[in-house]
Amino acid sequence: MNVLQIVTVAALLAGPAVPAAVTAQAPQGWEQTALRVPAAHRLAQGKGVTVAVLDTGVVAGHPEFRGRVTGGPDYIGGGARPGQSYWGEHGTSMTSSVLKVAPQSRVLSVRVIWDHLDPARKKVDAFIKENDFKSAEKVGKPGNALAKGIHYAVDKGARVISMSLGSDEWGWGGYEDDTAAAVDYALGKGVVLLASSGNGGSTDRNDVDANNVVSYPAAYPGVIGVAASGPTGRRADFSQVHTYTTIAAPGIDIWAANNRGGHDNGSGTSPACALAAGTVALMLSRNPDLTPRQVRDILVRTAKRPTVSYTTYLGFGVIDAAAAVQAAGTAKAAKAVPYKGKKYFGQGPTDRPTVNAPLDPDYLIIGGGAAGIGLLCLVGAFFLLRRRSSAKSGRRR
Repeated sequence: MNVLQIVTVAALLAGPAVPAAVTAQAPQGWEQTALRVPAAHRLAQGKGVTVAVLDTGVVAGHPEFRGRVTGGPDYIGGGARPGQSYWGEHGTSMTSSVLKVAPQSRVLSVRVIWDHLDPARKKVDAFIKENDFKSAEKVGKPGNALAKGIHYAVDKGARVISMSLGSDEWGWGGYEDDTAAAVDYALGKGVVLLASSGNGGSTDRNDVDANNVVSYPAAYPGVIGVAASGPTGRRADFSQVHTYTTIAAPGIDIWAANNRGGHDNGSGTSPACALAAGTVALMLSRNPDLTPRQVRDILVRTAKRPTVSYTTYLGFGVIDAAAAVQAAGTAKAAKAVPYKGKKYFGQGPTDRPTVNAPLDPDYLIIGGGAAGIGLLCLVGAFFLLRRRSSAKSGRRR
């Protein structure tokens, strides 16, 4: 037996070889150039910023992450556990895209939705088809998962919340009061929220996912809705078209980590949202004092715009990470301007309560009589005009 044969036998006995991708970073695709990430990295890399990924869970032990991921609670439940094929598939991919743009940031994983192949999701989806969404909790869909996830992320110090999920694509029922309140809570704490615009924007009648419904949480006021763009800068044909779209980011053929230890190539407004969240982490790393409104304004101002200032296809344009980070570094801290005028509330000037003078009975009599005469005149005019109209009609016959 020669050396080659010995090596071959040893390899067979040792089992299948570990894919090279397990120990490597996700391949750097066209999105790096489109977003101008290398130039942005010369200014900031996300250090000191925590990005909460609200998704299907994250395989924190993936070799690509190197201890940069912290696991949070599981608010959706359903019985899935790490290591199963339907746990953390989507969330792991989104985390990879965030860290690809902001490599020195940290990710907080909060599980709020199920992966597509999760048996719990299939059960609820089947129930919804036969019944209504609001009663889906009867078969195991926990309520308030997203709202709880937002509150948890804020309370744990996340500065950015990335939500690559949406209404009926992920089994959501649309607008929810508790989630809207959670969004307000996060914005009040200075946290930037981003969400994918949705993947139902196809005009192909044969596309079963073509629905273009209003997608929440992207449609909540204060959330930055992210559309998907292609290598040419145009909208990806699946990206939903709505006025809640604020900005766009690459969303076609994006390489990212998978929940098996390797990497996969995928498309959607989901990776677009994650890449945008990574960009925001760079901006906050460069300038921690930015408010959510300032972040949005800078993204809008520095974007590579379409032919007009705004479209429902790409929002205000495709993100330019380098320009956004540079602008973030020169932005001044937003401060509330104190009111220096007169005080009219609380301890402001006061006066005696206004007392209306009593009405003079004579005025009531005169006013009532005039109103009665006016009414009689109107009635008389009506009948006079009607009589003249009847006379003319008779002559025409």
